[in-house]
Amino acid sequence: QVQLVESGGGLVQAGGSLRLSCATSARTFNNYAMGWFRRAPVREREFVASINWSGSSTNYADSVKGRFTISRDNAKNTVYLRLNSLQPEDTAVYYCAAGSVTSDSRRYIYWGQGTQVTVSS
Repeated sequence: QVQLVESGGGLVQAGGSLRLSCATSARTFNNYAMGWFRRAPVREREFVASINWSGSSTNYADSVKGRFTISRDNAKNTVYLRLNSLQPEDTAVYYCAAGSVTSDSRRYIYWGQGTQVTVSS
């Protein structure tokens, strides 16, 4: 079992930035591709970004491309999501997940509990 713990969410004004972290104690972290998803109120969960096991390949949803950056530090068993130029429509609970690089949430094996990001206008 792989446990994922997100942190770094909060309240920020439009145009601001946050950095989300997703940490795991799993010794096999390096084996997993990782992704970030989000769920806004009354909306379906949606793909945000993913990164392969080495960090050499990333993938982004069109809605965040150019504003968000996913990265990972395998020495720290942590994946990050840098959120820049935040807009109110980015308000959501953000989840990290392990096991795939696709945008299909069904391909991911493990999920964190989520961290709330709220962007005020």
